[in-house]
Amino acid sequence: MDDQGDVKKKPLFTDLDADQDESPVTEVESLCMNCHSQGVTRLLLTRIPFFKEVIVSSFSCDECGYQNNEVQTGGNVQKKGVTITLHVRTKQDLNRQVVLSPYASVSIPSLEFEAPPNKGSLTTVEGVIDRTVEGLTQDQPLRKALDPDTAAKIDIFIEKMIKLKETLDGFNLVVDDPSGNSFIENPYAPKPDPDLSGTNYTRSLEQNKLVGILGDDALENITEEEHAIESDVHTLDQSNEVLSFPANCPSCNTPCETNMKLVKIPYFKEVVIMATNCEACGHRDNEVKGATGIEPKGIKTTLKLTKPSDLTRDVLKSDTCGVVIPELEFELTHGTLGGKFTTVEGLLTKVRDQLMGSNPFVQGDSSDESHRNKLTTFCGKLDEIISGKRWGVHLVLDDPAGNSFLENVYAPEPDPEMQVEYYDRTFGQNEELGLNDMKTENYTTDS
Repeated sequence: MDDQGDVKKKPLFTDLDADQDESPVTEVESLCMNCHSQGVTRLLLTRIPFFKEVIVSSFSCDECGYQNNEVQTGGNVQKKGVTITLHVRTKQDLNRQVVLSPYASVSIPSLEFEAPPNKGSLTTVEGVIDRTVEGLTQDQPLRKALDPDTAAKIDIFIEKMIKLKETLDGFNLVVDDPSGNSFIENPYAPKPDPDLSGTNYTRSLEQNKLVGILGDDALENITEEEHAIESDVHTLDQSNEVLSFPANCPSCNTPCETNMKLVKIPYFKEVVIMATNCEACGHRDNEVKGATGIEPKGIKTTLKLTKPSDLTRDVLKSDTCGVVIPELEFELTHGTLGGKFTTVEGLLTKVRDQLMGSNPFVQGDSSDESHRNKLTTFCGKLDEIISGKRWGVHLVLDDPAGNSFLENVYAPEPDPEMQVEYYDRTFGQNEELGLNDMKTENYTTDS
């Protein structure tokens, strides 16, 4: 028993390595759907660029020779869905890389075209068009024989799709992914892309069923679960209690424990801090959630970094907060990195690691060298700030929900190097926070 307890956990998803002593492939006997004999399914759980964690499965049957290969995403479903819109202006935009999860639908509003979710794929904007044209062309000979009128209409539509690649007038490509795991490349990173926009949204009940978070009977069960959770929370001494619950490591997906505690931040508010420590891969992570809801106004905090002690200031970045460094022309969009409770140095380090270590478009043999060099140069500038070699830059935290905090070391007196601005949210910001559809009066009756 002691020996088993001392065995170190191994990550579920590992990087491919030719020098591995043990084969990471798992073999399972399974039924052949062709001849109904026993075949073998081989499973490989690994990480590859662009797809993060994937499950590669290969089935073969010695009796009839039937074979089948499939790739499935093994990553976690994100907390919110995402809608990404790209305005394609030039032929260079056609070469942008696109990652589509199995739940992503692709649409081109100008043609009133929408492709339903398909198998996950790594492609380009041009590849999306070519795959659509190929799918429509496949059965055209049969359509022309059985339904000439429909076949003629499809031929006209195919011509319109092909003309899109000339990009004379430009068009919008929209990717809607309830799982939040689809991406379109930003060649200007880490700078904002003027032609690329993304919006996170809360999934509907049907979408949660689609991605497998809720079962088909969740409409009745979810209310009961919410009441049960609310009842349990009110019976706890939240100020002194540390709660633990099972979760999966965000790095290797191995089951682990997450600790959660309610913390009161001086001169601010109460927040919930969740910390995860994975014994398998050593990954450590923390996430912060506001415990008091959305504030009446957004908050924008600007700190000028002038001395080493500024790097040690505490930072609470909520999952709705954006980060801007004007001197580097850098903008981290709202929701990126999630909620973090760290220091200024820790936040900048996390940004650097996210750009280079977790950016799918700068990894692997297919990455663009000029793009990679651009990010390397930018990360070098970040390192200068982190190491204290570059001063006078401004760190801006912009949180429409008003749940982010940057430590004032002079509190309760004003900080001469820090400006705090409260502002009214725009309609779009309220839409992302789900406030526009919120009913606060007569909510027990239908509108």
